[in-house]
Amino acid sequence: MDQSDFNTDYPFKCDAVIRTGHTANIFNAQMLPFSTRIATVAGDKQVRVFDIGAMAAPLSGSETIHQPRDTCIRVIRCHGARTKRIVAEESSDLFLTVAEDGTVRQHDLRTPQHACYKGECLAPLVKMPHDLSTLAMSPLTPYQFVVGGESAFAHLFDRRQLRRTLRAAWGISSQEDELTTCVRRFGRNLGAPRGRSREDHITGARMASSNGHEVLLSYSSDAVYLYSTQDEPGSHSKRPSPILSPNEVKDTINEHIIQSIDSSEAEDKETDLVSGCLDDGDSEGSDGSGEATDSEAEMQVYDDVPIIYPRARFTGHCNSATVKDVNFVGPNDDFVVSGSDDGNFFMWRKDTGTLHGIYEGDGSVVNVIEAHPHLPLLAVSGIDTTVKLFAPSLNPSSEFSRMSNSESIMDRNSQASRQHPTRSLGIDLIQFVLRHEGELRALRMADREDDGDHEATVTCPTQ
Repeated sequence: MDQSDFNTDYPFKCDAVIRTGHTANIFNAQMLPFSTRIATVAGDKQVRVFDIGAMAAPLSGSETIHQPRDTCIRVIRCHGARTKRIVAEESSDLFLTVAEDGTVRQHDLRTPQHACYKGECLAPLVKMPHDLSTLAMSPLTPYQFVVGGESAFAHLFDRRQLRRTLRAAWGISSQEDELTTCVRRFGRNLGAPRGRSREDHITGARMASSNGHEVLLSYSSDAVYLYSTQDEPGSHSKRPSPILSPNEVKDTINEHIIQSIDSSEAEDKETDLVSGCLDDGDSEGSDGSGEATDSEAEMQVYDDVPIIYPRARFTGHCNSATVKDVNFVGPNDDFVVSGSDDGNFFMWRKDTGTLHGIYEGDGSVVNVIEAHPHLPLLAVSGIDTTVKLFAPSLNPSSEFSRMSNSESIMDRNSQASRQHPTRSLGIDLIQFVLRHEGELRALRMADREDDGDHEATVTCPTQ
């Protein structure tokens, strides 16, 4: 913040720009605790770590641009596919990453850098038979983490090194060759168990930092679901309601607040959805044999792991194009937030499921919503080149609020989620644009590095 500005409520300014050296879209960046380090992951399969403490102090009122060689202290190439998320532990040296190669890896910056191309990478903590795209962990239970991806289930792993005792305590048979233990699966109440279908994709996961047991999952073309690791595995329900008691379906649904789609209708209509829209290697001419193999492998590995079903279901947004994250916000994780394809972000009260707010957050699509750890601020980003900052206001009628049109907005989002051919084309187009935008950005970066006499002007607008 600009400490010399006493006239602006939130005098944020951009002090420095770090050129990361990534050659594809950066999917996630995290500050490592108790340090000046930042870790990033991207579509080029790389994990990069930067130390901003080594950067020169910016001149007053100006932005300083730093090249990769100035700040990058580690490049990690252990993953074999696009790397999607980072989870920072309570350490400046340890963090986890997840990638579309189906692995979760732990990285320790205290160890010497190894040669990934020589096969010196340590074994991953998790190796799943399907692509993974999201990872979550709570600081209160750092020995547990949740992973999700192209599967109908998210998986809860426990990495305490007591395999036989641990699996016995969770009621699961022991497997000696595992580095971690899958102790629970999280699924939806969609009727009888079935094999993985093309539309099953968990795009976002988050564990509550206030209690350590609540879990949020965001399903593509579906809703946001709330779970608890403390709930007992439940039985299947034919139709989930917006608010559920632990693994039990309530009898009433408030249609004005949360809209739900009958699961049997959704299953019939969603069979044509183009899967793998976030994968570079997806083929339209696939005969489905790979899907069957993935589904069979997944069921063989974890079919004995009990399934936990949702406590609550939050809808109204549209999660079809790009990858939407999900989050808890509030001092005690009192609210649930998610982005939407319509450029808005939605906020629900966790305890009641009521829709608290709809706010314009992007000119196209909102993907990520993050809360400041200490201040009442939300950072919202999407397809736009700007990051928007939102704060509480005394004015009850915010210019960004769209609650006055909530019913029509939710109706449009519900219809958009059902229009699969149009949605699939939109996803393919967006992903094509994003991939090529990353390639063009890499070429422009190379041109700037070749021509050291010209310094590009970088702006950091705050809206």
